[in-house]
Amino acid sequence: MTLGHGVVETPAFMPVGTHATVKAVDSEDLRRLGVELVLANAYHLWMAPGEDVVAAAGGLHAFTGWRANILTDSGGYQAVSLGRAGSARVDDDGVHFVDREGTERLLSPERAIAVQEELAPDVMMTLDHPVSYRAAAGAEAATERTHRWAGRCLAAWSRDRGELFGIVQGGFDPELRRQSARAIDALGFPGHAIGGLSLGEPGQLARSLVRTVTAELASDKPRYLMGVGSEPELLDAISAGVDLFDCVWPTRLARTGSALVGAGRINITNAAYADDRAPLEERCRCLACGAHSRAQLRYLFLRGELLAYRLLTIHNLHHTLEMTRLARAAIISGEFEAFKSGRIGAADIIRSRADK
Repeated sequence: MTLGHGVVETPAFMPVGTHATVKAVDSEDLRRLGVELVLANAYHLWMAPGEDVVAAAGGLHAFTGWRANILTDSGGYQAVSLGRAGSARVDDDGVHFVDREGTERLLSPERAIAVQEELAPDVMMTLDHPVSYRAAAGAEAATERTHRWAGRCLAAWSRDRGELFGIVQGGFDPELRRQSARAIDALGFPGHAIGGLSLGEPGQLARSLVRTVTAELASDKPRYLMGVGSEPELLDAISAGVDLFDCVWPTRLARTGSALVGAGRINITNAAYADDRAPLEERCRCLACGAHSRAQLRYLFLRGELLAYRLLTIHNLHHTLEMTRLARAAIISGEFEAFKSGRIGAADIIRSRADK
């Protein structure tokens, strides 16, 4: 993809910077890791510091000092999370809620686009209405609303302030997913996202639904699976034709002391690493593995040293980004399925050892 701030080679993983910052690392860390696209959340930035503050600074790139590409999510997921907490109401107008200051707000499709255009990312997302797995009974109405909102977002989009991707919903019913993919595809967006997964459904169902949707979406436009980040999930989605991913998985794991290794993970707080002079992962070229042992990282993490969070985050992001680079090379060479099988097999071995 060629966007406003450079080329993005796919498949690509987007580190999540919900509040316009990827936790524990800075823009220079991300640049050295080779990140080409990061994600920020327009809903949260609307709440604070406010889209007007960001716009006055010259947009997200100037506000954050990040010079590569940015994608903003509109905040549709908040329709689920706030609704579950009983503090939001969704109707055709949008998502009605009360913010932390006690102010009544409406996140409408038009407002979602206006906020994002003030933030000035390279890719914006439409407002959608996902449903959780336990609330699947309302999926048909939510999906129809998502389609209406998508049309309103298109009408509100200036078309000179970044690309706009439509979001496929459909709950957890294959036929409804199929219908949603066709409806969103027909609207003519420059790219498409698969939303509403990782909301409590069984993993096998999610994998099946991804394939159902990608079979209906245009193959010459980017396909983005929202909120999925474990390596087996990524590899399976890549094999189904997905191009873009975002997830807090690598960075959140780092803050719990977990390091991604192979296609699995280890927990650095384990006593077995107290005297381990090896790097987190052999042959890894990240900053953490180049100069720091497992023993030192364990020591730093257990004492709450901030350096531990930064190093583990850098390692986990490097690991995930390297996996997508290797996947791209395997696709080009026609060896992706063998690559995928080898990575997932290695994860199974690591998990079985951990169980023992």
